[in-house]
Amino acid sequence: MHATKIKTERLNLHYGTFHALKDVSISIPENEITAFIGPSGCGKSTLLKTLNRMNDLVEGCRIDGRVLLDGEDLAALSGEALRRARRKMGVVFQDFRLFDNKTAYENIAFALRVTGEGKKLIQKRVPYFLNIVGLRNKADSYPTELSGGEKQRIAYARALVNNPYIVIADEPAGNIDPEMSRELLDMLVTINGLGKTVIVVTHEKELVDRYKKRVVTIEDGRIVSDRIGGSYDEETE
Repeated sequence: MHATKIKTERLNLHYGTFHALKDVSISIPENEITAFIGPSGCGKSTLLKTLNRMNDLVEGCRIDGRVLLDGEDLAALSGEALRRARRKMGVVFQDFRLFDNKTAYENIAFALRVTGEGKKLIQKRVPYFLNIVGLRNKADSYPTELSGGEKQRIAYARALVNNPYIVIADEPAGNIDPEMSRELLDMLVTINGLGKTVIVVTHEKELVDRYKKRVVTIEDGRIVSDRIGGSYDEETE
């Protein structure tokens, strides 16, 4: 039996008058892969951003219900307590969000520096995670010198370097070719094998058909299906 690490309870989110999430209640156990799929604009990415309070910065955003992380209500946390909670989650964005003026090594190291980690730990962890994503030979390369797939791998390494136990990936294969998409999805399985909980938004039908993981379908801000594997033939984002 897995312990539940993230749980939402009757989560509702409004952007002004727009009702983006509607009574979303879900438990996500540790050490599993959960994929969220559904049509464009259905609320998948909004839900992911709500899990670590990235939506707090959006003007006009109002959230009702609860998001629990290890039993703690995230809405009740602030300051250092909220920072500690967020450090439990590593986020991979669809647009990479790498610094163009920093090398691959420096981009990954930055995630450690902002949390106050010292030089010795940085020198140990960064090469390790570059190796995990297969890009140790690209340590000194700048983002402009990397392919789309390589940039995404650096984003994975940066998300992992602080050793979070939850990795959140928003359309991780959205900007690359199908062959590289498969490799990156394989990497999510590898990351899961490291003992990480993986939460992913994807339009990749292969994640459903090939990997047979938990798939949650969202439509119009609501969960309409929650199953393990199976087929999904509707048009998605």
